Amino acid sequence: MATRVWRSSIRDGLFKMLKSGPVGGGFAPRLASTAAGIGGVPKIPPSSKKGRLLTGTMIGLAIAGGAYVSTADEATFCGWLFKATKFLNPFFALLDPEVAHRLAVSAASHGLVPREKRPDPAILGLEVWGRKFTNPIGLAAGFDKNAEAVEGLLGLGFGSVEVGSVTPIPQEGNPKPRIFRLRQEGAIINRCGFNSEGIVVVAKRLGAQHGKRKMEETSSSLPSSGGEVKQGGKAGPGILGVNLGKNKTSEDAAADYVQGVHTLSQYADYLVINISSPNTPGLRKLQGRKQLKDLVKKVQAARDEMQWAEEGPPPLLVKIAPDLSKQDLDDIAAVALALHLDGLIISNTTVSRPDPVSRHPLAGESGGLSGKPLFDLSTNILKEMYILTRGKIPLIGCGGVSRGEDAYKKIRAGATLVQLYTAFAYGGPALIPQIKAELAECLERDGFKSVQEAVGADCR
Repeated sequence: MATRVWRSSIRDGLFKMLKSGPVGGGFAPRLASTAAGIGGVPKIPPSSKKGRLLTGTMIGLAIAGGAYVSTADEATFCGWLFKATKFLNPFFALLDPEVAHRLAVSAASHGLVPREKRPDPAILGLEVWGRKFTNPIGLAAGFDKNAEAVEGLLGLGFGSVEVGSVTPIPQEGNPKPRIFRLRQEGAIINRCGFNSEGIVVVAKRLGAQHGKRKMEETSSSLPSSGGEVKQGGKAGPGILGVNLGKNKTSEDAAADYVQGVHTLSQYADYLVINISSPNTPGLRKLQGRKQLKDLVKKVQAARDEMQWAEEGPPPLLVKIAPDLSKQDLDDIAAVALALHLDGLIISNTTVSRPDPVSRHPLAGESGGLSGKPLFDLSTNILKEMYILTRGKIPLIGCGGVSRGEDAYKKIRAGATLVQLYTAFAYGGPALIPQIKAELAECLERDGFKSVQEAVGADCR
């Protein structure tokens, strides 16, 4: 079985690569962070030595894997394949950050990433919003901005993948360079500014994925009883979140989010209103009590006026910043409770530069900081919001997660689910099974029988 799966995936992947041309051509055809149809898409030169070396390495891994698989069972081979991706990390590190990002998204969209065949530890499974997550580890918005690689990313073993932020009208975002690596600190500064191909393009991609999923369900599964918890999501075995943004030049933020709901909510297992990016002028003002209350009411009304099947509309969450005062947090918690918001994501990137980033030569670059230096700040905000909402609202902890222990601390601070991004950008696919295994060990070590038992443990 493992041999057949391997040969099929390699044959299809290599065929796509050869058909598309060299790395600078079809293998990375689309800049994941640049709007399609606006000015054109820059390409990596076909003669790029780094590109040829990267392609050669991937083919070499494929050949080596083919030789290995004949003596390994599927689970063992799957583990080997994830570990083997570590050999690619140094090559990605040599590339410009956006070029590396483009290649990574393209690889996932072409199926040139490993697919997790091993079941998640049972202790990691949980139910949120009537949906079953096989594990609480999700990929945060910002990696797959335009929903190009949903299937490939879910196949890596994430419990959920959040695409976006998606804006109503395509926009290029801020001028380049706009992504800066702080490798020693395990951090990134970005000022992308909601670069998006727009909701029409994203809707077409998600619609195709949704249709494929429905066909698979129809042909391979039996009807489930009405009271059964939904297995997986609308795009595959994991849960799909859609993160909505506003256009930079828009004067009516609510109208932008409502348009996103009307166009994309049918494909989402949950929706996110992103009002906390530091790279869109005036966006964070929407976190004020009155502004947030008015916005959430309008978006909820837009969602609820649509026709929904028995499973009902997708949950609506708000993503907030870590740079908030105590009064700001009080106001957000009050609005969330009063309007029965389905959840909060805590948090987005920070405009602060905590140590050791403050001493870095790139500390003066404008934009949001993500990665390890954000962990303490975002986790403290998470814990405070869990207390303010009295544990009544599911929280997603995001910011600085790079180990299973980090995810565990987020959960103990009040997170029901956890997201990462920067650590994935540095560590690649091999990080995902590692974090899940470490999280399971943490839960078992402290006597918890499930993730849900550990949620908010440090707040009791």
